Amino acid sequence: MKFLRTIHLDESDKKVFPSASAPGELAVPGTFSFSNMEVGNMSSKEQLAFKSGWLGLASFGRCTLVQIVDVTEEVIDEAVGILADHFVIAFGAPDRETALEAARAEVWDAVALCEQDPGTLLAIEREIVEDGISERIRIVKQAEPGQHAKIWTVVGDDE
Repeated sequence: MKFLRTIHLDESDKKVFPSASAPGELAVPGTFSFSNMEVGNMSSKEQLAFKSGWLGLASFGRCTLVQIVDVTEEVIDEAVGILADHFVIAFGAPDRETALEAARAEVWDAVALCEQDPGTLLAIEREIVEDGISERIRIVKQAEPGQHAKIWTVVGDDE
């Protein structure tokens, strides 16, 4: 089976998100955590987390990129349990069974994103649309084998 793990190519996530995940955490998109928030009322770091942050399942911090990795079925079950506990503690799920059902759906949605080969990097982009939140997943291609992917370009002010 394949799943998502957080990855950090540099230290920027620690500076741009309210709370950064640690490298190597199991991860899900985590869009659910923004369902009751208004982007206009968020801090700039919270807005960046909304726009481009994956949710790490150990720290519940954010990261810019995740990597597809091979995992066992037990790891998937562990992710479901961790997320269900989070739904109860942080979001007030009415009971553990309801939380498990929601966590399974979120984890299996993350599994469905893992169609590419292990090692593939993914980025996420979110925006508010008329009927809710739109989410897009982008594959980050490596420029050359063995090198990190180029995820942004610095341009001058006159461009």
